[in-house]
Amino acid sequence: MIDDELIINGFCSFDEYITKEYFYGYCRKAYDIFDHKYQLCNKTGLDFYSLAHEYYISLLVHEFKPLLDRPRGMKLSTWMINGFRYVVLDALKAYNKEFAQLSDSSADDVLEYIRSTDYEEGMMQQVADAASLHYKNDEIMQQIVQLVLFSGYPQKEVAEMIHMTPAAVNQRYKKMMDEFITPYVVENYSEGLYQGAMYEIEAGETEAEYMPAPKCGAKARFSFGGAKFMSEKSVYMGTRRITPDEIIALKPNEIFVFGSNLQGYHAGGAAFTARVKFGAVMGNGDGIQGQSYAIPTMQGGVETIKPYVDKFIAFAADHPEKDFLVTRIGCGIAGFTAAEIAPLFKEAVRMHNVWLPADFLRVLGE
Repeated sequence: MIDDELIINGFCSFDEYITKEYFYGYCRKAYDIFDHKYQLCNKTGLDFYSLAHEYYISLLVHEFKPLLDRPRGMKLSTWMINGFRYVVLDALKAYNKEFAQLSDSSADDVLEYIRSTDYEEGMMQQVADAASLHYKNDEIMQQIVQLVLFSGYPQKEVAEMIHMTPAAVNQRYKKMMDEFITPYVVENYSEGLYQGAMYEIEAGETEAEYMPAPKCGAKARFSFGGAKFMSEKSVYMGTRRITPDEIIALKPNEIFVFGSNLQGYHAGGAAFTARVKFGAVMGNGDGIQGQSYAIPTMQGGVETIKPYVDKFIAFAADHPEKDFLVTRIGCGIAGFTAAEIAPLFKEAVRMHNVWLPADFLRVLGE
């Protein structure tokens, strides 16, 4: 695990690894909780990527201030679950179904998730035991943990049992949920966040110290807005056209193809590079602009990206005099994998003027 402040700094600097592992990781945990309660995945437009991307864009537009201004002592994971909940509620409002039955408390949603999920046998007991250990020096909190969490008594009855006012019990219960239970559930249950190896980032380390080394034999590394590209145009492997990992300049006939958002807010990663170096225009999230071509990837699942990829392929076919260097669109801060995005470019593999990333070609068996 790394410090919350390092995670937020990673978001603000558009670090792809941090964004994918933590932003989308925490959102996946939150989605599991709210999907369990509201059956989101069965509702059009309420799939994970649609909601996560909407949350990300809202944070991006406000320069991540909702996270930077979170209350002192509040864990980032808990604060992000609360924020994600509002995205869910707004989406459900728009969907116009089941909204009247929504709970007023994300803490209640988390508790219901613990009580009713069959994800892992003995989950409630494990959570209660962990909370008891966490509050081992607080006898009143231990009683609340056992009576509310494990035994399932309503807070009003608990207040009578331990001779406290309901308001005092509720205050301690909310503190317990925000301070320990919600972060504990986020970090220990559901799928998606901590699978595979994690980089241990110590305070003071820079991005270059933990980012993977460049591929395709690239020599000098160049960092610009979080995007790293090679100084050579491309690397050939047989007859394949492979987009370089690092691009710092283009020839007059070359087009930089990058992943964007429909709002055209080109603030991070390859989109930022496209804006400051290759003519991408703020407010334009789709199509040709200068020496760059934007493909929206932040509006929902993979199926929402396909029409824009098809449009790009048609555009490239109509402009054989141009060479199109496709970056790893959707695989950075948009949170997708090469296995999900590469098949969209199947028709481009044999096009003489389209270069694709090496991992896209591997997925496509080229």
